[in-house]
Amino acid sequence: MTAEKIAELTGHGNPIFTLELSQKPGILFTGGNDKGLVEWSLHDHTFIKVMFPVRASIYAIHCPAGYPLLFTGLRSGEVLVFDFIQQKVIKSLQHHLKPIFDIKSVPHKKELLVASEDGTVSVWSLDTLEIVHSIKASADTIRCIAISPNEKQVAFACRDNSIKIYDLEDYALFKSLHGHTMSVFTLAYSPDGAYLASGGRDAQIKIWDSATYQPIKNIPAHLFAINHILFHPTKPYFATASMDKGIKIWGADDFKLYKIISREKGHPGHVLSVNKLAWNGDQLLSVSDDKKVVVWDIKFD
Repeated sequence: MTAEKIAELTGHGNPIFTLELSQKPGILFTGGNDKGLVEWSLHDHTFIKVMFPVRASIYAIHCPAGYPLLFTGLRSGEVLVFDFIQQKVIKSLQHHLKPIFDIKSVPHKKELLVASEDGTVSVWSLDTLEIVHSIKASADTIRCIAISPNEKQVAFACRDNSIKIYDLEDYALFKSLHGHTMSVFTLAYSPDGAYLASGGRDAQIKIWDSATYQPIKNIPAHLFAINHILFHPTKPYFATASMDKGIKIWGADDFKLYKIISREKGHPGHVLSVNKLAWNGDQLLSVSDDKKVVVWDIKFD
């Protein structure tokens, strides 16, 4: 497996915390400790525009499939809703008073889930943009939301070192998983739904059987906190981003390490924490505290 840096997008003046591919192919959105949400072209790797200004740092961006909407979660606790047809922010979802860390949607329920530092996940209707439910999942921060491929269950990564599994039908607590020794930062179900992968401040990846939620494997994956785990959409691999400035690519079926993308390994990589990843086909996009977006071309053997 090879990884080649094919582009570096610069223009952010401060750390970049998150990124999201648009519903429109070839468009990327990024946000961080800057004054606005930024749009980029992945066709020619250029800056397009600042979509709209923000009053607080952006920690989460979500573009739900089938809706002309972009949701932006801010450090202030509000979620801005941008409408691509009207080309403007049409609403602010005001419920949380503490930072928003993740936003995901449940297509079959037409619902939006918003996770906050206040320990709750708010549930919103994608059609009316009104709140329909609130889940008190933890006494402290919920950092990440992962929805199972069959949309039967949802997992929340909690600062109290636990992972909470809820039933997506009625939002009843199904199970609490304990294994991490520090805050859980990131969760991802494998595309086939066979297992849940978790990572956190303890730098470990844990693999949980999603039928029983028993632990299958523990991988001492990085030197410092794991900020993001992301499965390739079609190939049996997943990538991890860490505070140790590195990106690693693992086998999703054998859990072997296939590639390390870091300066130590001779790659022109990030010089500060890698915060979030996105797969655009076989290209891996990464954003970092070093204010850069990097596009990596991954060749799978």
